[in-house]
Amino acid sequence: MTTAIPNSPHLLAIIELGGYPNFTPLYQRLGFDAELVNSQRKAQAALKRRIPNVIVAEYNFQSDFRDRTSNLETLMARLQKHPEVRVICIYQPEHQPKLDILRARFPVFAALPLPVSEAAMEAALRRAIGLAAEV
Repeated sequence: MTTAIPNSPHLLAIIELGGYPNFTPLYQRLGFDAELVNSQRKAQAALKRRIPNVIVAEYNFQSDFRDRTSNLETLMARLQKHPEVRVICIYQPEHQPKLDILRARFPVFAALPLPVSEAAMEAALRRAIGLAAEV
């Protein structure tokens, strides 16, 4: 789903497993041109079309991957060419030690543990694009 808003910051949301609220109304309220995809493969295709200002993605640790430990390594490696992209990661608290290893290798702008609240997501998004909080 894409909502085209001229001159708005572009956000790519990668929702693979879910388990948290649909933040699309929040993205729109904050003025994002939001694109939602449901797999890393589709996210890679979206990055070929347009580099977003912000990416919201889940960190899914999987010990059975051969050459990586999560769904995010390929995405983060590609984003090394685009250090201006802010990545907000949603993760399961029990996987924080593994996420910390990923964060030592790649810049994650913000990491939000599940269950993630709309207020926490809004604060991270506002910091990511430098929006002042509404009074």
